Amino acid sequence: MPDASALTRAESLITSIPDYPKPGIVFRDITPLLTDAAALRTVVEALIEPFAGRFDAVAGVEARGFLLAGAAAIAADVGLMPIRKAGKLPRPAASMSYDLEYGSAQIEMHDDNAAGARVLLLDDVLATGGTLRAGRDLLQAVGSEVVGIATLLEIDGLGGREVLGDDVHAVFRV
Repeated sequence: MPDASALTRAESLITSIPDYPKPGIVFRDITPLLTDAAALRTVVEALIEPFAGRFDAVAGVEARGFLLAGAAAIAADVGLMPIRKAGKLPRPAASMSYDLEYGSAQIEMHDDNAAGARVLLLDDVLATGGTLRAGRDLLQAVGSEVVGIATLLEIDGLGGREVLGDDVHAVFRV
């Protein structure tokens, strides 16, 4: 696990944007963290450390989850399974619908080589848990075993952890 000072520095790079995308919402901008190589390395190590040796692939949820999952897959020397928003894949895919804080959505993925894979599911933020629950359900539907879920940031008080169960790891909590 990265040392506490490196994690504190990485967390300080996350910017809070009030009232975005709508009044009352505080958007967490991770772009400054992503542009800092040392901070990115620190959080990627922290994301995968609790699950080390337990997964053959990392799945990332579009869009910011892709960024973290790609880096995590390289760091762990495993494959990457992108989970896309509906309509973005050029050939038939498995899909799952889910509810968001402000509506509903659908995610898709290819099922090539998914059966039997042990997968670590990553995203940037855990809020209500709907997106990650759909990602987990989608991976399971295509035959993957989800060994855990990791997020960069968990927003306390929105019930996401309760929706997902015990095997959730968040690097930071607000």
